[in-house]
Amino acid sequence: MPVITPFTVPAKLEEVAWILRRVEEWRPFPEPRDHGWEHGANMAFMGRLRERWLTGFDWPGVVRHLNRLPQVRVALDGAPTLHAIHLRSSRADARPLLLLHGWPGSVLEFDALYQRLAEPEDPTHPAFHVVAPSLPGYAWSDPPSVPLGPRAVAGLMDRLMAALGYPRYLVQGGDWGSVIGAWLALDAPGVLGLHLNSFGLRPADMTATTEAEAQWLAWARSVRATETAYLVLQATKPQSLAFAMMDSPMGVAAWIAEKYHGWCDRGGQDAPPVPLDTLIATVMIYLVTRSFATSTWLYRGMALEGGFTMPADRRVEVPTAVAAFPYDLLAFPPRPMVERGYRVVRWTDMPRGGHFAALEAPDLLLDDLRAFAADLG
Repeated sequence: MPVITPFTVPAKLEEVAWILRRVEEWRPFPEPRDHGWEHGANMAFMGRLRERWLTGFDWPGVVRHLNRLPQVRVALDGAPTLHAIHLRSSRADARPLLLLHGWPGSVLEFDALYQRLAEPEDPTHPAFHVVAPSLPGYAWSDPPSVPLGPRAVAGLMDRLMAALGYPRYLVQGGDWGSVIGAWLALDAPGVLGLHLNSFGLRPADMTATTEAEAQWLAWARSVRATETAYLVLQATKPQSLAFAMMDSPMGVAAWIAEKYHGWCDRGGQDAPPVPLDTLIATVMIYLVTRSFATSTWLYRGMALEGGFTMPADRRVEVPTAVAAFPYDLLAFPPRPMVERGYRVVRWTDMPRGGHFAALEAPDLLLDDLRAFAADLG
């Protein structure tokens, strides 16, 4: 039987002191002339981040802010104990909603959405009982004993929802959340609707049949060549990377900050568009919980499971909504290609935003999710 225990995020101040000592001890090194971000993380930006980290960032304040939300740890038989934010609505008509983050994200990603989903300002808007888990091996969820792939994690998420009393529920996800969410829609009979802001799990047939599809495939190949070296490394030799990252807070910060630079809608800026404190808080969650290494295991598990492609004889028949943000690393192809793998009932081309939609454009994501839920009736 599952065991559900109330949870409060600990500050772990001794761990924080070690992190700050290592940040203080960090030493700059050369970078190419006129580098910007072309070759990776930018020294000037990382210097500003470090200064803020050491002199102005308030980790105990982040902990207090997270702890305003009700949280649990759920022990499932034969599985890692999972952490989740569990915010029940006061509305009698509220529906269960599973929010799934990705890498390098966390439950902090949905911070602007939790209260508005559970207790909407407008009584005509749908309300939700919100469940936002930390993925296995991330933050306050225990790591598995061996790397698990997204399909196996989807099974754990379904068990988590059942343990919390929600045998039927909606799912929203981007990045890993889009992959895990798609597996849930394929495998779990309780999924009522799937809302995606990334194109994660792909149909088996990705052959281009139109010029627009051919252009998208060419773009996807260029993105794979320039933006996914991290994925190949984390999917093949994550433990080698871990020896560097687990000993270097600035290394983790640079590894993650570069993703927020490259995958966001920067609006012409040459720096990640999220506030420095938000970026540092995200990094700190990985550091304080010592979970950077185990978070990368999901990539290794994906490789062992067989990749990002759904079985040739399967299609997501659950009603699916697509929120297509223009600057996403996992941007959607033309709709007919998506529909080979999903029963798309709603498609929204967003005017702005990138990979971290809940952080970059929370109002757009919230409005689309609400509209999708209303469409489902």
